[in-house]
Amino acid sequence: MKNKIRKIAIVAKAETSAAKRIVRQAVKLAEAAGLHPITDENTANLAKLNIPIRKNPLAISRLVDLIMVFGGDGTMLHWARSTAGSGTPIFGVNIGGLGFLTAVSWKDLSKAMNAVAAGKFSIESRTLLSAKGQTCQGQFKLKAMNDFVISRGSVPRMIRLEVKVDGEVLTTYRCDGLVISTSTGSTAYSLAAGGAILAPEAKVISITPICPHTLSNRAVIINHQSTVEVRMLDRKREANLSADGWDCIEIETESPVIIRRNQQSVKLARLTDNSFFKTLRHKLQWMGSHS
Repeated sequence: MKNKIRKIAIVAKAETSAAKRIVRQAVKLAEAAGLHPITDENTANLAKLNIPIRKNPLAISRLVDLIMVFGGDGTMLHWARSTAGSGTPIFGVNIGGLGFLTAVSWKDLSKAMNAVAAGKFSIESRTLLSAKGQTCQGQFKLKAMNDFVISRGSVPRMIRLEVKVDGEVLTTYRCDGLVISTSTGSTAYSLAAGGAILAPEAKVISITPICPHTLSNRAVIINHQSTVEVRMLDRKREANLSADGWDCIEIETESPVIIRRNQQSVKLARLTDNSFFKTLRHKLQWMGSHS
């Protein structure tokens, strides 16, 4: 599939020391390939770039044909959530850790930029989740690309979480917490908690308990159109809700958290010779990773 690319955003995580040199190289490669790069204020300050600057991620997404993000999965999640619904694809260049969401390593930057300029990449649509509820401070509504995590507070004791799916009780977990993830997020916290790895195109939601008291409690996979309701049952315990590791808030006992599919989606760009299973083999060092 060929995609017409003329304007490109080049953005990075400012805290990453390696990003400065790599971002400068990316701008030079983009201009040499006939692309018109812009950036955000943080990246411009980091790498001392002399290209057009826009402050707002959503505004950037509306001005360009593709956003090239330099960092790890955390940086990708930030830009994905900030530009969700814009329809502008995000292409990740990994200069962080595992980088399941990124398309290539920074070592393959020249090849990647030429492929982007030629439109030789594929686009995948990724599901987002929404969570809403009520705290003593008022109503909240959050969105996540990877997962929502409900975890115990500062007291190191298990919490009881009642879970309903489409209004029907699934079970009451005694556990350290619960991960409700998209297929995209199945390789994040859900995987560490013992959840299944899901292909990104799978239209499902995963419910995975963290250190459950009952060993028979395992991850449950449901349709992505389902609604999940989680209720904290312990009055003398604390529990927190986070979205993609951010926006941590304390949830109220007996006040339900409602989680369902978000109407917005995120477009991720990948090179045509790269696939999810190839990434798995490489990142997790499975058999066949040499191919």
